[in-house]
Amino acid sequence: MASTSATEAQRAEREREPGRGRGRDAAGAGAASTACYSVRAMRDPREVPDAFYVPEGARFVATGHTRGPWSAGHQHAGPPSALLARSIERAMADDPALRVMRLAVELMAPVPIATIEVATTVLRAGRKVRRVEAVLTADGRSVARAAGLAIRTEAVPVPPVRPDLHEMPAPPEGGTPWTFPVFQGGSARGGYIAAVDARCVRGGVGENPTTVWIRSRVALVAGESPSPLQRVMIAADSGNGIAIVLDPERFTFVNADLTVHLHRLPVDEWVCLEAITAPEPDGIGLTRSRLFDRRGSIGYGLQTLVVEARRRETSG
Repeated sequence: MASTSATEAQRAEREREPGRGRGRDAAGAGAASTACYSVRAMRDPREVPDAFYVPEGARFVATGHTRGPWSAGHQHAGPPSALLARSIERAMADDPALRVMRLAVELMAPVPIATIEVATTVLRAGRKVRRVEAVLTADGRSVARAAGLAIRTEAVPVPPVRPDLHEMPAPPEGGTPWTFPVFQGGSARGGYIAAVDARCVRGGVGENPTTVWIRSRVALVAGESPSPLQRVMIAADSGNGIAIVLDPERFTFVNADLTVHLHRLPVDEWVCLEAITAPEPDGIGLTRSRLFDRRGSIGYGLQTLVVEARRRETSG
């Protein structure tokens, strides 16, 4: 957990053009005319827009689709990670040859289902590599940040390389619905698990590895189509909700970060996670997800876990 310093909060208020210094991520043209949706108004699922976020000027209103498994008032980390990725991609918009291939997300505090802002800083703009940081704030407090690394693409006559011999997952069409058992009680209705289509093609609860395909049923930001990178980030944070080797009624295993390395972007809306979780008796765990699309491997995701026993309620 980390709080925002006064200097950091002031910097987050500055606006500069994309690709230079620090700037707030504008929601896009026409955002000012977008209807505002309050958290109270979004409690009725019938009134929730078909998106994780609704733009409100330079800010974003989180909808009920973002709700995660650990608290009714906090977001699943997939959508905010994707929103950070969106801002980092926009900071690269001046150079179409740049492609974000690594994103390291630090989850410094639970992200509330509320109005949030994202500001970006170009850390270094080299000839081949650009590094950009994005910070997500809620009520003036930094709750998540991401460091993005983009590489300038160009045609290179590389010789044929032996493909990854790892078994290709079965396609999603043959999978069975995956309901994310980490969502317990009331959290098992609506929220993130209803906003994505998840299909299990290997393994199951208590098994390493377990393989699940995920695609989003809703937009990341209302009125926009998610980019391939944003689709990866929406899905990649679910590794610890796929490789469930501890009983979620007895333990929590919240991730404190998410790092995604890609060697190419997915070809369509489906992203597959072949996930393995390794919990340790000292309260530390790691989930490793091998990422696929329909063509094969696209990269890896890693999550550092905080493993805790749930407190049992006592009577009397």
